[in-house]
Amino acid sequence: MRIAKICFLCSFIVFAACKKDGTSSNTTSSPPEACRVQINPETGSVIEGRYIVTIGDNTNTRSLSATDLSRYSSNLLERNNIRSSALLQSFGGSPSGFIVALSADEVKRLRTDASISIIEQDRIVALGDCFKVVEPTLITWNVTRVGYGDGRGKTAWIVDSGIDFTHPDLNVDTIRSHSFLSSEPSANDENGHGTHVAGIIGALNNNFGVLGVASGANLVSLKVLGKDGTGTAGAIIQALAYVNANAKAGDVVNISSGEDTVSNILDQQVKNTAAKGIFITIAAGNVAKPAANYSPARVNAANVYTISAVDSLDNFASFSNYGNDVIDYAAPGVSVVSTWKGGQYAQASGTSMAAPHVAGLLLLIGNNIKTSGTAKNDPDGTPDPVAHK
Repeated sequence: MRIAKICFLCSFIVFAACKKDGTSSNTTSSPPEACRVQINPETGSVIEGRYIVTIGDNTNTRSLSATDLSRYSSNLLERNNIRSSALLQSFGGSPSGFIVALSADEVKRLRTDASISIIEQDRIVALGDCFKVVEPTLITWNVTRVGYGDGRGKTAWIVDSGIDFTHPDLNVDTIRSHSFLSSEPSANDENGHGTHVAGIIGALNNNFGVLGVASGANLVSLKVLGKDGTGTAGAIIQALAYVNANAKAGDVVNISSGEDTVSNILDQQVKNTAAKGIFITIAAGNVAKPAANYSPARVNAANVYTISAVDSLDNFASFSNYGNDVIDYAAPGVSVVSTWKGGQYAQASGTSMAAPHVAGLLLLIGNNIKTSGTAKNDPDGTPDPVAHK
């Protein structure tokens, strides 16, 4: 049986003639050693003069249209002697609010307004996973480990660097996809991370490439990270507001990025989205520390799942954050092969790869996730259960 081969210099793809839902001799039980997961030094950096502001529930702004909410936000600024041009973006949902450029004195004035709930400085969010372009393997060890099935008709909203719109192994919903980066208005992936996450969730059951946990699922690209792998907390909050307005109960949101600190606004957006019956999977983080110290990984709520990483032998990944107080399951996150930008495939490691495995399971069976074994050498002393169909 042949596998798909990629000539990276000439971008030529040869498709193998076999269905992915059968037993494949190419299934790997022990993937090669992972590259070292690096921490991006930019992540968590404060964006000077840029703030995320939420509006109190007493203002009845939840039902406002995007245009009316922007107008309300501008008026709120003006009555506090702040120029309306300082408004950068507004976002709906619960909480609703806006992102704004402010001086220190303007922040002080705004804090005295009874309509304001929370003001937080916006921060940079940056990827820290490692990737290596490789040849695909039809049914990979990680998908075999958690189980897989038919995800057609189900929808996953991927809050990430975008998705390769033309990747032949993915079913991308380009109509509902949206970019929250003014510098990159297309939700097409120019980085690769989001495409990798998308493939783990829903790569097609066809004659080539890899198989996703929920093969053929509709994949909506919500771009919050640019081609350099960086974005802002504010963009993630805007993406969740977009999900609130457009998703339905039973859909899944995957967030394989987050802050290196705590954001009450981001945490609340996650909780309110999940309260609508929308499942949310969140990467635990890659700094080998308690996940409870970081948003949104620290969120505990119904329909919210924080995921740590294991390797092919169920060893707890050395880079993975930990903590039974917030982590729900472990899933494969070491040397995972999935789709990549430009119609390619790549091997990657990180809790970013672990979370979408559980996203795929949630699409298939809802919150009736089973477990199979536990993570070995979990540093908190109580091993996380490994998620399984």
